[in-house]
Amino acid sequence: MAAPPLLILQDIRHGFGSHRLLEGATLSVSPGERLALVGRNGSGKSTLLKVAAGLIEAEGGTRFVQPGATMRYLEQEPDLSAFANVMAYVEAGLGPSDDSYRARYLLGELGMTGEETPAALSGGETRRAALARALAPTPDILLLDEPTNHLDLPAIEWLEGELASLNCALVLISHDRRFLERLSRAMVWLDRGTTRRIEQGFSNFEAWRDQVLEEEERDAHKLARQIVREEHWLRYGVTARRKRNVRRLENLHTLRAKHRERVGAQGRVAMSASEAAGSGNLVVAADAIGKSYGDRVIVRDVTTRIMRGDRVGIVGPNGAGKTTLLNMLTGVLPPDTGEVRLGTAIEMVGLDQKRASLDPSITLSAALTEGRGDQVHVNGQPRHVIGYMKDFLFTADQARTPLSALSGGERGRLMLARAFARPSNLLVLDEPTNDLDLETLDLLQELVAEYSGTVLLVSHDRDFLDRTVTSVIAWEGDGRWQHYAGGYSDMVAQRGHGVRARTGEAKAATAPKADPAPRAASPAKRRGLNAKDQHELKTLPARMEALGKEIAALERKVADPAFYTRDAAGFAAATQALATAQAALAAAEERWLELEMLREAAE
Repeated sequence: MAAPPLLILQDIRHGFGSHRLLEGATLSVSPGERLALVGRNGSGKSTLLKVAAGLIEAEGGTRFVQPGATMRYLEQEPDLSAFANVMAYVEAGLGPSDDSYRARYLLGELGMTGEETPAALSGGETRRAALARALAPTPDILLLDEPTNHLDLPAIEWLEGELASLNCALVLISHDRRFLERLSRAMVWLDRGTTRRIEQGFSNFEAWRDQVLEEEERDAHKLARQIVREEHWLRYGVTARRKRNVRRLENLHTLRAKHRERVGAQGRVAMSASEAAGSGNLVVAADAIGKSYGDRVIVRDVTTRIMRGDRVGIVGPNGAGKTTLLNMLTGVLPPDTGEVRLGTAIEMVGLDQKRASLDPSITLSAALTEGRGDQVHVNGQPRHVIGYMKDFLFTADQARTPLSALSGGERGRLMLARAFARPSNLLVLDEPTNDLDLETLDLLQELVAEYSGTVLLVSHDRDFLDRTVTSVIAWEGDGRWQHYAGGYSDMVAQRGHGVRARTGEAKAATAPKADPAPRAASPAKRRGLNAKDQHELKTLPARMEALGKEIAALERKVADPAFYTRDAAGFAAATQALATAQAALAAAEERWLELEMLREAAE
């Protein structure tokens, strides 16, 4: 039989004052599950995870944890102030049977020694220390709230591999699509205080979510039409049947009440960018530019051309100099050597990663209008600030809210609203995806992809890069940067690896000189595909398709609510078969991807 759940939350209700976050939310976590919790910013995901971790007590509902089950929780804003150094903080999270060596191993993998003092840590380093503390024990359930926040690409990809190797159950909150696609096997969607669950990974979630919302809209339309029919009958129908009239009138009142009480889906961001007249064909010309700080070379002899309509992503680990290179290409920072020339008729609008241009004391409406009346000009047309705010999911009540009271996601949306209101033909976006929820990311991706001007973009979000940019400038180590055609995945295919950690590259730079070609070459380039590999590559698609059909049939079978009561043993067997088929499909997909990369590299 299937193992009983380790954690059950049932009918959880919680809120803050008059604002109700959770209204009947549920969550069930079984051994070894890979579960992603998704929802709009402010929908209550972190609150539900804190209820699961036992950190807060819900106002209503029940929480059950299997006796003896262990749990670890990664919070968004860890506090290390009570500890002398990072190692003490990480070791404080270990249990009696946990191995302290694993704590040292994790800190080393995350680029830390453990001797760092909390007061000297950056936001990214604090996040890495918290990750090490959460991963060092061996719990039955691992609850992770935004584990990729403040992490660079090498750390994110390392974390994916580390989490995939664990045997414990995982519950993840993240806005990183690629991260969710690779780790999730089931999804819980928190929407308007309640939860819905699908026994599939994130790659299937968005289509399912859109289908649910479309069905809600159809139901609402049917309800509205039914009200119209009832009103028409009351006005023009036969009046002799008094009792029936009373019943139908009561029915109409009930329908109207239901219509009034219906909580619609949360609004969607309606972004549009104000576009200036076109720039010249050549936007940026950089010739042998370089930049150093002391003995450290940040940019070494970079030459590149950026043309009108290009959408260029800049990628590298934290500290490599992505923002420095971005500022040099846009003329904000002069190079030490070489020359940067900007094209003609450039109208540039930027979004910085620290949101530094936001004065926390001003109101939201003043930030959008820059203190000039109540109008925002978008594409040369005046719009009332309240209407423009609503495009970015702000309510009219928030117009006088000081910016200091906004959440991180709201501040991100505000910066986007400010940037897109200004006429431009060059968008400069430094980490624009920070703190944005999935729905807002969707629309930002569409805007960047459809923007007719030129885009320069710094991001650690691999999926966002793949969906938006036409080329990538990647850090190669020792101040060297290389321009690659295509998105992030195309860059990986061309160079044979993703973005590597800066510490690893620094060690390599000081190692004895050797021919770099064999070291950089992938296994595919060394041996290619043998006959067995070729046969496997040819037959795997059919096997994956068959497994997909088997999984779909088993999911329909176990979804029958009467199946368990009718045949408990059969239900357990079907559940086990479903888990086996899902694991087999995941393994087949990984093997197919490995062989396909071998084939491409060999060619």
